[in-house]
Amino acid sequence: MPSPKICVVGSSNFDLISYAPRLPKQGETLHGNRFLMSFGGKGANQAVTAARLGAQVSMVTKLGEDIFGRDTLKNFKDQGIDSDTIFFTKDASSGVAAISVDSDGRNTIIIVAGANNLLSPEDIETARTVIESAQVLICQLEIPLETTLAALQIARRAGVVTIFNPAPASPDLPNEVYKLSDIICPNETETELLTGLKIDNLDEAEKAARVLLQHGCGKVILTLGERGSLLVSPEETFHVETKKVKAVDTTGAGDSFVGSLAFFIAKGSPLQEAMKKASQIAAISVQSDGTQTSFPTAEELPGGIL
Repeated sequence: MPSPKICVVGSSNFDLISYAPRLPKQGETLHGNRFLMSFGGKGANQAVTAARLGAQVSMVTKLGEDIFGRDTLKNFKDQGIDSDTIFFTKDASSGVAAISVDSDGRNTIIIVAGANNLLSPEDIETARTVIESAQVLICQLEIPLETTLAALQIARRAGVVTIFNPAPASPDLPNEVYKLSDIICPNETETELLTGLKIDNLDEAEKAARVLLQHGCGKVILTLGERGSLLVSPEETFHVETKKVKAVDTTGAGDSFVGSLAFFIAKGSPLQEAMKKASQIAAISVQSDGTQTSFPTAEELPGGIL
């Protein structure tokens, strides 16, 4: 059976991760106990997740002509990701993310987008064939909105399944983004920003998801952390519970879910089954340090997931 084909249009960052017993308060300096550097960016994370599971992945992104950009390109190649549509610029640094993680695995993140902000609709047109030949397209909001829209438009016309991860969330997204999204996949915080509704339980999560549906997307899948994920569509509501695990580092867990979800959808799995398996893989990722380094390969998964 041929490998699932996935295209990711999105961000690439270099993660600078500091670990400390707790997160600092405003104006406070804390002594950390560990420091790691790793590859990140929501788009890159989702691409690496899918590639590690066995998908044929193409990445559309922009990097700076610096050491972070060169190392990021090498990482994509090492992961088996097609790099033909990875662009470079002299006009900005590569994207970086400064991440702080406490002893419970909670994190705060500051992103400097750099070259990600220069990924343009013209670049997307250059990548048209790559997008059109995919089974699933993944987009997010760590690149310019007009660029995300251009990719979604090409995918929609070509009949490619579109997954839109609205992160970082913006409360004034145009309805066209929703209408071009077969599946919109935000977390709780993003959903609250998109809808203005508080989410403290599953009923409130479903209510917020139905507000998103009114904007025109096909289906909504909310990721709810320890409470799993929730599918809401005009036809059904389905809750996936997640197994309780000891979280070491939750950085990238949502990206692991989205990349895994795309893999199983492209593989032909029913959506509810795809959600269950994506939740299992995300739960595995939070039990290890780092971002992409925590994503399991197909060989590392327990039997029955693939």
